[in-house]
Amino acid sequence: MPTTDHVADGALETRDGEHILRFERRFDHPIERVWDALTEPEELVAWLADADVDLVKGGRIELRWLNTDDQGNSAVLHGTITELEPLRVIEYLGDIHGRLRWELRRDGNGCVLTFTSTLPAPNEWLVSSLAGWDIHLDHLAAALDGRSVDWPNWWADYFGAWSEKRDRYAAKVG
Repeated sequence: MPTTDHVADGALETRDGEHILRFERRFDHPIERVWDALTEPEELVAWLADADVDLVKGGRIELRWLNTDDQGNSAVLHGTITELEPLRVIEYLGDIHGRLRWELRRDGNGCVLTFTSTLPAPNEWLVSSLAGWDIHLDHLAAALDGRSVDWPNWWADYFGAWSEKRDRYAAKVG
């Protein structure tokens, strides 16, 4: 039987051997602007990762996270776009981070983004993933307002906020 726990900003559902992380955010930006931020490499680098995107169903996507650890290591996702409906949904399956799905719907002059990440359960990175996606969605909001992440200074600028989010999720998830 699936279980759903609302944790911090998002919800966590465990079902059929998977964790489904779900976040919903409303943006006071037109859906076209948010879509570009989700799909265009020059926009993605402002809030998520350096990217190569072949924006067609079945196309390849590569995301290279720029917030490296203290040894200079960073995560790289190699994936395939599994669903694509322009201005509505992009979903991709990657070798890391599982299935990532970004859905948009119009809401007045803005739009609502529903983001889900589906991971195998159990997952030792669950709490860190929740905190990571939460802060990336904060970065997206800032980028939509014209403020890009300063990736070389990410640890100094954002690690504290990420740690607070991680602690909040850890208290809820256990």
